[in-house]
Amino acid sequence: MNTLTTRNPFRASTWDPFRDLGIFEKLFTRPSSNGNGDKEAMTVTQWAPLVDITEDEKEYTVQAELPDLKKEEVKVTVENGQLTISGERKFEKEEKGKKFHRVERSYGSFLRSFTLPEGVNGEKVMADFKDGLLKVHLPKDETAKPKSIEVTVQ
Repeated sequence: MNTLTTRNPFRASTWDPFRDLGIFEKLFTRPSSNGNGDKEAMTVTQWAPLVDITEDEKEYTVQAELPDLKKEEVKVTVENGQLTISGERKFEKEEKGKKFHRVERSYGSFLRSFTLPEGVNGEKVMADFKDGLLKVHLPKDETAKPKSIEVTVQ
């Protein structure tokens, strides 16, 4: 008995999480004057959490590193085929008698958006947050799951 596994071909070409990074370049690049009346690009450094995106037969999973945040400080939305993760990591308040010699961690508001692939059921998206790691579960529709078809030999 031979089986043939078929997959939806959209996954390889439609959903490219890195394609969405161009949006951030536009958001964080603004024109400025160099004094000669010419415009030049100035990049504004902002904090953006690191993200891993994985897939199995049941779902896509987006994992975002959000250290020092509480779940109340993180917002996850799905709208118009977009998954958006946003929030803010605030700088520690200066304490009397405490001097900062070096601050290398980034702070401030962040926003990450990803285009959902075809076949994701946006109404069943779930998220959990534990130990600074946000996991967003994007379940696949039944039609998007791989199917096994038995091939008979004659």
